[in-house]
Amino acid sequence: MPRTQPSSRTRFTQYLERFEAARTKAKRENITVTWHGQEKSRRRTRSFPALFRAFLGLAHPYRRRIGFSLVTLTVATVCGLVPPAATKVVIDNVLGGQPLTGNWAHMLGGFAETPQMLLAWLAGTVVTVSAIATGLSVLGRYQTTRTVKVLQTAMRRRAFDHAMRLPLHRVQGLRAGGVGAIIREDAGGLAELVFALIYNPWRSVIQLTGILTILALTDWRLLLGAFLLFPAVMLTHRTWIGRLRPLFRDIRQQVGEVDSTASEAFSGIRVVRGFARPKFEGIRHGTALDLLARQEMLTWWWSRTVEVAWQLLIPVASAGLLWYGGAQVLAGRITTGELIMFLTYLVMLLAPLESLAQSATGLQTHLAGLDRTLDFLGESPEMPDRAGAVRLDRTQVAGAIELRNVGYRYPNRDADVLADISFTTRPGEMTAFVGASGAGKTTLCNLIARFFEPTSGTITLDGRDLSDIELASFRKILGIVEQDVFLFDGTVADNIRYADPGAPMERVHWAANAANANGFIEAMPEGYETAIGERGVRLSGGQRQRIAIARALLADPRILILDEATSNLDTESERAIQEALQALMRGRTSFVIAHRLSTIMHADRIVVLKDGRITEMGTHAELMESSGIYQQMVLVQTAPPTMPTAPGAPGSGAAHSHGGASAVSRPSAHATPAAS
Repeated sequence: MPRTQPSSRTRFTQYLERFEAARTKAKRENITVTWHGQEKSRRRTRSFPALFRAFLGLAHPYRRRIGFSLVTLTVATVCGLVPPAATKVVIDNVLGGQPLTGNWAHMLGGFAETPQMLLAWLAGTVVTVSAIATGLSVLGRYQTTRTVKVLQTAMRRRAFDHAMRLPLHRVQGLRAGGVGAIIREDAGGLAELVFALIYNPWRSVIQLTGILTILALTDWRLLLGAFLLFPAVMLTHRTWIGRLRPLFRDIRQQVGEVDSTASEAFSGIRVVRGFARPKFEGIRHGTALDLLARQEMLTWWWSRTVEVAWQLLIPVASAGLLWYGGAQVLAGRITTGELIMFLTYLVMLLAPLESLAQSATGLQTHLAGLDRTLDFLGESPEMPDRAGAVRLDRTQVAGAIELRNVGYRYPNRDADVLADISFTTRPGEMTAFVGASGAGKTTLCNLIARFFEPTSGTITLDGRDLSDIELASFRKILGIVEQDVFLFDGTVADNIRYADPGAPMERVHWAANAANANGFIEAMPEGYETAIGERGVRLSGGQRQRIAIARALLADPRILILDEATSNLDTESERAIQEALQALMRGRTSFVIAHRLSTIMHADRIVVLKDGRITEMGTHAELMESSGIYQQMVLVQTAPPTMPTAPGAPGSGAAHSHGGASAVSRPSAHATPAAS
C-alpha cells in the first residue's frame, strides 16, 4: 500500500493513457487489454452471436413465459398502430367531407351514413383498441419482469454456489468486493438482457415492420427518405461497441475496487483506529469513488454525443419530409389526411430507432456482465470428484492417515513449500506440528483437510487415496478450529450448531460446557440467543475461540485439526479446555498446530518442520533427548525472561545466546505468508 494516495485526477489521467494504449495495442496485435493489465486474444473474446446463444441457453427454462410475453406484446403493438390510421379517416372523410373509397369504403361503409356516425365509431374503436393494447402490454410486461427476477435470483445463486466450490487459492485471490460485484451486478444484471435482447428488440421489429408496410402503401418516395436514417443507426451502434463496451467493463472493475476498499477498511477497523488511520482510509476510498465518477462521466459524454445527434436529426428529417409531403398534397398526389398519417407513423418509426440507440448503452453493460459471468462460471471448481469416487460412511471411518512423499507448490510459484513429507498417524492418535512461521504447518493441515491437492506424493485415509473419496463426504468427518476464528452474524446457538443446524439445544449446551463457554454465554442478555454481530465482533478473542471449539465439538468429527486452538485463552480456561479436547480427541485422529508446550507435549507424535521439510519426528521425550530444534524451542519457552536491551547496548548480544532456538521461537525472516 503506498504511503500517500495519488489524486483521482492523476489516476484518471493514467487511466485515459492506459485505455488509449490498450485500444492501440488491441488493433495492432489483435488482442483485448483491460485497464488492469489483463490481455486476451480477440480470437477467444466472445462475439455478440456467441453471447446471445449463451444467454438463450440460460433463459431456456423460462421459454414458455417469454413466449407468452412476446405473443401479448405482438398483439398490443399491432393494436397500437391503429389510431394514426383513424386520424387519416377523420381528416379526409369526416372533416374534409370526402367520400370513402377503396378498402376504407369496404370496411367502414356501414358506419358512414353520416359524418357524425363515422366519427363516433372511429372514436369508440380507438378507445377499445387502445384499452386492449394497454391491458395486453401490462400483462406481458408483468410476465417478462417476473421472468427477469426469477432468472436473476437463479443466476445469483448459481454464481454464489460456484464461488463456494472454487479452489481455496482462487477464493483467497478474489477480493471481497470483486466477488460481490460478480454475484450482485454481473450475474444479477444479465437477467435484464431479457428486456435488452428479446423484449424491446421484438417490440421494435413489430413496430418497424408494421409502420414501414403502411408507409410503403402510402407513398414509397417518402419511405425512401425515411430509409436515410438507418445508416445513422448503424454508425452510432458501431461507436458504442468500439468505445462504450470497454468503458463499461472498466467501470465494473472499478466498482469492485470501491467495494473492496470499504470492506477491507471495516474488516480491519481495530487496526485502522489503532494506528490512527481513519483519515487515510477515507481518502483511499474517496479517491476510488472519485475515479469511478470520472469514468462514469466519460461514458456519459460518449453516450450523450450520439443522443444529441439523434435529437438534432429527428427534427431535420421531419421538416424535410413535411416540405416534400406538403408539395405532394398541393400537387394532388396524396391527401392531407395521408400526409398527417404518414408524419405520425414517421414519428412512431423514429421513436423505436431512437430508443434502440439509447438502450445500446445498457445492452453493452449487460453484455459485458454476461461475458464476465461466463468467464467466472467457466473456472474449474476445486478438486472435482473422480469417476467412481467413494462416499464415506462416518461410522466405518477408523481415521488412519498416511502421507507418502508429499510435496506442494502454490500456483505460480517457483519453489515447493512442502517436500518429502512422510509419516503415518494411526486411528485416535494426536500428531502435533511445530516449527517457525513459514515452515509449512498450516499448508500441511490444508492438504490433510483437502483444501489443496498435493503436487506430488499421496495422502491416504484408512489405506484409500483421498483423491478417490468424494470431497463432500470427506469434509463431513472433519472438525477444524483455527487461530483466526471466523464466526457468522447470528446467535451464539446458531454458530455452535453450524455443522448440524438441526442439533437440539441439549447438544449445544453440552458442547458449550465442554469448551468452557457456558458461563459467559449464560451471562449474556439473551443467553444462547444473543446476536454476536459480524465475525463475532461483540465477543472477546477468548470467547470467540471457545465458541469455535464448541462448534467443532458439536460436529463430532472423526478427524480433528486444531490450529493454535488455545492461543487466546487464559491459563484456567486453557486447562479446562485441554481436558475437554483430550476427551474429544480420544478415539479420533487429531492434528494440532501449536507453540505452547502444554498443548503438544502429550502428543503421540511431534513433527518438527523447517523450510517445508521434516527435520525431526518423535514423542516429546524422544525429541528432548536428541538435542535438536525441538529441544531448543522447549528451552526457550521454559527459560526465565530476560530484560530487553537497546540495540548496541552492552549485553545486547544475549538475545542470540540460544543459537538455533531463536529461529524456531520467532518467525523466519525468509518465511512467506503462504506457507505458514
